[in-house]
Amino acid sequence: MTDFHLIIVSTGGTIEKTYETSSGALANRETVLDHMLAQLRTPDLRINRVHLMNKDSLEMTGEDHVLIARSAHQSADESNGVIVVHGTDRLAASGEATTAIGTPAAPIVFTGAMRPFELRDTDALQNLTEALLAVRLLNPGVYVAMHNRVLAFPGVVKDRAAGTFVRTD
Repeated sequence: MTDFHLIIVSTGGTIEKTYETSSGALANRETVLDHMLAQLRTPDLRINRVHLMNKDSLEMTGEDHVLIARSAHQSADESNGVIVVHGTDRLAASGEATTAIGTPAAPIVFTGAMRPFELRDTDALQNLTEALLAVRLLNPGVYVAMHNRVLAFPGVVKDRAAGTFVRTD
């Protein structure tokens, strides 16, 4: 069996928030992705991590979205697939910026969570698992994988009322 070379680009977001005992708040201080990946069986997966930033996506700027898009495309040139772990509030902006560059050499799949991994009622591990499967099956392009759905950019938006992503068309 051949190894699948995956690059995970980490940008922060709710999926990576941790509880700060001193303040009693959830914050982007350290990544929990290694802990999440250690819980999964990935025998033929070779993972490289790119820690790009650790921000709540509401704090992201236009320059951040361009940086994420460029990093995702560069990573797609160097791998069989890319997962971008991202905050959900501004994920669509980064997905659109990534699509605007053109079709990547390998699939780029954005994912995140509505509730942090550290909480009992989280969607983080499900969404990461879905992204891991989707990136292996999809053709080159830019996608979001969350909540048992894979949607292709452009035209993907967060539906705040439903707590997931939908297509605008």
